[in-house]
Amino acid sequence: MEAKSKKQPNILLIMTDQMRGDCLGIAGHPDVKTPYLDQLASQGAWFPNAYTAVPSCIAARCGLMTGLSPAHHGRVGYQDRVPWEYPVTMPGELAKAGYYTKCVGKMHVHPLRNLLGFHHIELHDGYLGNYRRWNTPFYEHQAVADDYFHWLRCELGMDRDVTDTGIEANSWVARPWPYEEKYHPTNWVTDRSLDFLRSRDRSKPFFLMTSFVRPHPPFDAPQCFFDLYRDKELTPPPVGDWADEGRLKRGGRVVDSDTGPIDPELLRQAQAGYYACISHVDNQVGRILIELAGEGILQDTVILFCSDHGELLGDHHTYRKIRPYQGSIRVPMILFNGGLRGQQDNLVELRDLLPTFLELAGETVPECLDGISMLRPNGREYLHGEHSGGDIGNQVIVTKTDKYCWFTESGREQYFDLAGDPREMHDGIRDAANQERISVLRGHLIRELAEREEGYSDGTRLIPGRPQRAVLQRTLR
Repeated sequence: MEAKSKKQPNILLIMTDQMRGDCLGIAGHPDVKTPYLDQLASQGAWFPNAYTAVPSCIAARCGLMTGLSPAHHGRVGYQDRVPWEYPVTMPGELAKAGYYTKCVGKMHVHPLRNLLGFHHIELHDGYLGNYRRWNTPFYEHQAVADDYFHWLRCELGMDRDVTDTGIEANSWVARPWPYEEKYHPTNWVTDRSLDFLRSRDRSKPFFLMTSFVRPHPPFDAPQCFFDLYRDKELTPPPVGDWADEGRLKRGGRVVDSDTGPIDPELLRQAQAGYYACISHVDNQVGRILIELAGEGILQDTVILFCSDHGELLGDHHTYRKIRPYQGSIRVPMILFNGGLRGQQDNLVELRDLLPTFLELAGETVPECLDGISMLRPNGREYLHGEHSGGDIGNQVIVTKTDKYCWFTESGREQYFDLAGDPREMHDGIRDAANQERISVLRGHLIRELAEREEGYSDGTRLIPGRPQRAVLQRTLR
């Protein structure tokens, strides 16, 4: 490999799971506090129009790792145990470029220990029920394959688990962490990332992916972070003129429902627990920044902070993700030391990280990628997103100013004027003034889906009721 004419920067990707794009102080959130992330954004670049194309863990991370759109990487919903077999990956390309690559924390790939091009992984995927079943091979069971769970049991005893709080892994119940803070998975990911900085091969630039599971449930931050929100009057979630009250009544007593709790106090507790987890992550980001500065390499390190998808958190009587609303599909995106400063209004998506990192490393971006480097204006008029899943399976076209949603099972449509109504309080799908614009956005979706194997479009119209797939057939093959 020829020597680079310019020194390659270190690259640190700090990633969270299920963090909303509006849950940053710099984004104007009225309640959540994120001082260290706000510092990164104020000294770097912040992308308020950042999205995930498929708002659930596996598919979103696939787009990030491969630089591909959902139609090309093939994961358009949630399905466990589908092997990851991609010739071009973020860690693989950076390793070929001379980087020493490591991931600490969540990967959510299959098999669990798939390196995906990393030189080394210290794994913590959070609670994955699919890899805890009685018939899971011993070497793939989370008790063995997940480094954090193995460590926790070595430290506190074989019966210890993240479920000791009594909170299910998709629950809206909130309760502080019952053990010393140092045993929390968020702290463990930070500790192991700091150990990498200590023990790395200093003759090479590094690519470190520090991948936190929080603020994905369980909402179990240490007590001191709950205390930040315990007595604070929190802003209630928005409830639009289109919200489904009947669904909330049916599901609002189920602790992992897709509606959130019907009890207003339990909803406030969920908000407090979620914000506590975010502040906990922010605090741990601060530890990493302190270490980078102490080693004298902060200014030699590009830092990108993002999440795989958001959390609806009670917006419009909805909870978790999958749906095409802003709480679910909009993600935080901050780039520090990347050559950009201030607010960047480009429409960006997780697929754009791989070409961005390759450009920063001075490498040629493979032509097969769908992503576009965030370092330059991309000219995107819109982004196409989607997620399969029964009656909430959906397709979406989102722009900087508005959004068109189509539900694949029923054919129901929605339209939101994001510029004038960022909280999506009014569904303008039937408003006469919107019909010309809706026709344009619907046309974009018809074209995006025209060649898809599900048969959602014949090139002239959208066709509801077609069988939905979580993974496209060519990916399964």
